[in-house]
Amino acid sequence: MLLAGGKLPRVPTLEVRGLRVAFDSTEILRGVDFDVEPGKTLGVVGESGCGKSMTGLAVMGLLPAGGRITGGSVVFAGEDIARAKESRMRKLRGGDIAMVFQDPFTSLNPSMRVADQIVEAVLLHRDVGRIEARRIAIQQLVDVRVPAPESTARKFPFQLSGGQRQRVMIAMAFACHPKLLIADEPTTALDVTLQAQILALLDELKQKHGTAVILISHDIGVIGSVADRIAVFYAGKVIEEGETEQVLRNPSHPYTRGLLASLPGKEERLYSIPGQPPNFATLAGACSFRERCPSAFDRCAVEPGLLRVDQAHRSACWLVEGGGR
Repeated sequence: MLLAGGKLPRVPTLEVRGLRVAFDSTEILRGVDFDVEPGKTLGVVGESGCGKSMTGLAVMGLLPAGGRITGGSVVFAGEDIARAKESRMRKLRGGDIAMVFQDPFTSLNPSMRVADQIVEAVLLHRDVGRIEARRIAIQQLVDVRVPAPESTARKFPFQLSGGQRQRVMIAMAFACHPKLLIADEPTTALDVTLQAQILALLDELKQKHGTAVILISHDIGVIGSVADRIAVFYAGKVIEEGETEQVLRNPSHPYTRGLLASLPGKEERLYSIPGQPPNFATLAGACSFRERCPSAFDRCAVEPGLLRVDQAHRSACWLVEGGGR
C-alpha cells in the first residue's frame, strides 16, 4: 500500500502490543503498546515506578528475578522475541539490540580497560579479527568525541569522568551498528551542559546508522527536545502517545498536562501533581489516574483504552470523547 506522494509505509523496527509483565501475582506492565521506526526516537516519559525501565528490560529479555512476560508480543524486525530462548536473546543483545543504562559506572567492568570492553562486544557480534576489532573500538571512541581516544582506550572506567564513561557506553552500544537502541535515563547523573552533549551525540549516531531509539526519562522537557514521538507512561500503561509537537502543544490527558505544568517556568512555585501513584496490587479496573485527577467524573470508574485525539495522537482519557465536566 502506498502513502500520499507514492511513498511506501515505514515498517517499524519494534512493535510492542499488549505487553504484560508480572511479579508473582502483581502486574507491573498492564498492556503496553507502541512502535519505533528506523532512524526515529520514541521518548518514554513518566514518574518513577510507572514501568518505563521495566519495559526496556522486558524488550531486552533482562527482567529481574521473579519477573515474567505474561501476555502480548514484542516484534523486533519481524520476529516476536517476547518469549525467545535465552540463547537467541544473547545473540541479539549487544548486537542488533543495544542498551545504554543510567549509571555507566556500574555497567562497565571495573577490571577491564575501556578498549577491551568494546573489543569484546565487537568480537562477539561482528565477523572480524582482534586487530580489526581494536581499530573499530578506537574509531568508536573518536566518533563519540572522547578526548585523546588512544589514551582513553587504555584506561579503566574509574579513571574517567561520568560524562566520559557515558560516552564509552554509547561507543560500545553503537560498535555493532544496532537496529534498536534503548537508552534508559542516560543523562540523569550529568550536568545540563553534558546532558545536551550526550543527547546530541545519540541523535547524531542514530541518524548515521538509521537506528531506532527508545529514550527513557522522567523529564518530559528532555524528551521533548529530542524525540520524534512521545509515549507517556502511568501505572504500567501508555496513557498518551503521539508526535512530539502534538503531545506538547495539545496534551489531552490530565497526567500529561500535570507533567508539563511541573516544568520550571516563570512561576515562583513549581506545580506538583497531587496524591501518590497507585498501588499496582489494588488496581481494580478504574482509571488508574482517577484519584489524582482534577477532571475525574463517573465514567472514570472504567479505565479507557487509547482513544484517538487525531490521526497521530491517542490518549487514554474519556475526556477525549467530550464527556466529563
